[in-house]
Amino acid sequence: MHTIYTPDIARITRIETVTTNEKIFDISFIEKEAQKKFNFLPGQFVELTVFGVGEAPFSITSNPNNKEKFQLCIRSVGSVSQAIHNLKEGAKVGIRGPFGKGTFPYEAAKGHNVLVVAGGLGLAPLMSFLTYMFDYREEYKNIMIIYGAVNPGNILYKNEISYWSSREDVKVCVTVDNPDDKWTGEIGVCTKLIPRVDFKPEDTYTIVCGPPVMYKYVVQELEKKNFTDDKIFLSLERRMECGVGKCNHCHIGNKLACVDGPVFSLWEIRDLKEAI
Repeated sequence: MHTIYTPDIARITRIETVTTNEKIFDISFIEKEAQKKFNFLPGQFVELTVFGVGEAPFSITSNPNNKEKFQLCIRSVGSVSQAIHNLKEGAKVGIRGPFGKGTFPYEAAKGHNVLVVAGGLGLAPLMSFLTYMFDYREEYKNIMIIYGAVNPGNILYKNEISYWSSREDVKVCVTVDNPDDKWTGEIGVCTKLIPRVDFKPEDTYTIVCGPPVMYKYVVQELEKKNFTDDKIFLSLERRMECGVGKCNHCHIGNKLACVDGPVFSLWEIRDLKEAI
């Protein structure tokens, strides 16, 4: 009997190496019915099984309008992710999900400005929201993307960033902590760019994803500009574990990141000390 604990079998159809530590995987279900039923929203995640090794959660990084496949951007840091990096195109994996109730406010933000702040690998979970938003660009007002990476070699989605930067209807600011000799862009952490934002706070949704240590300082900078808690959304995707609220490893006060999140408004979690 198929349950939420039973993975569907899928195949890795394409692998793209983007940095020394990150790869992008295109994945499609083997059974057409499973692919047809797989509908996700920006901000949701899946549990991926490498048979014989284990299972781990990963945010879906592709556009939810693409029904033929989905993408995961995976950093090689643990036993499961390392095993995934060793797989070849055509390899079979198990997929459970999608999971997560709290998603990026792709509907609520329509008719408003959108500020996206990403740090490092945090750009990956935001890609589903960003690509969706550009599909319906006319439904959003001004868009600004701030992205910070450790160094130029660690910048993800370079082609997409180049494309966004070429558009006149979005402002893109990329900064690195440690530039090389060829870098001509901004230098420093992404929070230093927030003071340049000139959006009206009452008419702006802010979406943030990155290393947990970054959130405190991003929120401080946003508060200086009078952005309100109900329109600041944080992804706590790095806390995810089992996906179904059973292991309790992702608890944040009285909430579970995998069941109630992984995306929360600051208003929801401000008083939860573990959150930011």
